[in-house]
Amino acid sequence: MIFFYYILIWMVFLICAIPIFVLSFFKQKYKNSLKARFFLFRNICQKKSDVHFHVCSYGEAKSIKQLALNFDSRITTITQTGFECAKEFCNKVNYLAFENWIPFWLKPSKVLVIFEAEYWLMLIFTAKFQKSKIILLNARISDKSYKNYQKFSFFYRKIFSYIDEIFAQSDIDKSRLEKLGAKNIKIIKNIKANLEIVPNEQYFKPKEKLIIFASTHAGEEELLLDYFNLRANEKLIIAPRHPERFLEVENLLKNRGLEFDKFSFLNTQNKKFDKNILLLDALGELVNFYAISDVVVLGGSFLKDIGGHNPIEVASFENVLISGIYIHNQKVLFGEVENVYFCEKLKELDDKIHHSSIKAKIKKSNDLSIVLQAIEKGIDAGKSI
Repeated sequence: MIFFYYILIWMVFLICAIPIFVLSFFKQKYKNSLKARFFLFRNICQKKSDVHFHVCSYGEAKSIKQLALNFDSRITTITQTGFECAKEFCNKVNYLAFENWIPFWLKPSKVLVIFEAEYWLMLIFTAKFQKSKIILLNARISDKSYKNYQKFSFFYRKIFSYIDEIFAQSDIDKSRLEKLGAKNIKIIKNIKANLEIVPNEQYFKPKEKLIIFASTHAGEEELLLDYFNLRANEKLIIAPRHPERFLEVENLLKNRGLEFDKFSFLNTQNKKFDKNILLLDALGELVNFYAISDVVVLGGSFLKDIGGHNPIEVASFENVLISGIYIHNQKVLFGEVENVYFCEKLKELDDKIHHSSIKAKIKKSNDLSIVLQAIEKGIDAGKSI
């Protein structure tokens, strides 16, 4: 199976190489990652390490910081935001090469730790061939994904046959993983609940009630604005999830005749804004405004296809937290937060924003010692090989 799979991915690479190369010049978020992953641009060499952590994007990179700092670690990521986050605390960071390159590209490590659902067969197979211990961390399978996994169960059974130890987020995830052939599964819940959230800037706290529409997606800003009335004693921040949508949201506000400031145009150090609406057109700033906000409406949860976003950062500052009901990708993390107001019908939104007062709180965080021990055992075993 491995041989035929490898031939297949080379065929895919040869067919898609030119379109991918062209795309890398037109999409800012792919500018570095696609060239690095598919053409090894500035990505030929990896540094040796005891532990190799592989994550997808920003949130995952941030989540493994506490673990990675305990070891001689290197990190691979898929996205540009994940790469930049990992570089903040690790000096051995690469974009993960596309699977056709991995057998020649991957440097051996004693332990490979894969985060959540990064099931790259050639990465896992090559690491196992190099005698690495393979750990799957924060494993989860959403309702929607499980149906797809079942259709290709033969493929996932092969992947799980190479994985030595799995830490799943819930009993449901454990059951689903076992049905797909996974073994040696323990439950530690979601390690994202252990994140230490600290603002990197101190911003001016307006005297008005500060409301944030956070991590919103296409169509959500319009929906939320339709069902919300901003009052004279309130200020609103709109923070789109993806930077390529900043201009789209800016045009939406203009078309509605709404006056607003843009974060990128604020000159003062404390980022004080005069208008009643602020468009947060910058990455990495949302946590700084969570620290001074009163109410956060967490996006990605008002449309069916997205599945919600991580509520831990919001709850870390004990704000009023309002969410839509479509949180199927974040059920475990929402289970770690108390006092979330769920908006079942959009017509309830305005009332919840203006009259909800109980603040969200995080439940007791997980003990990661069991994960640390599993990695240490892998390092010790690697020394004897």
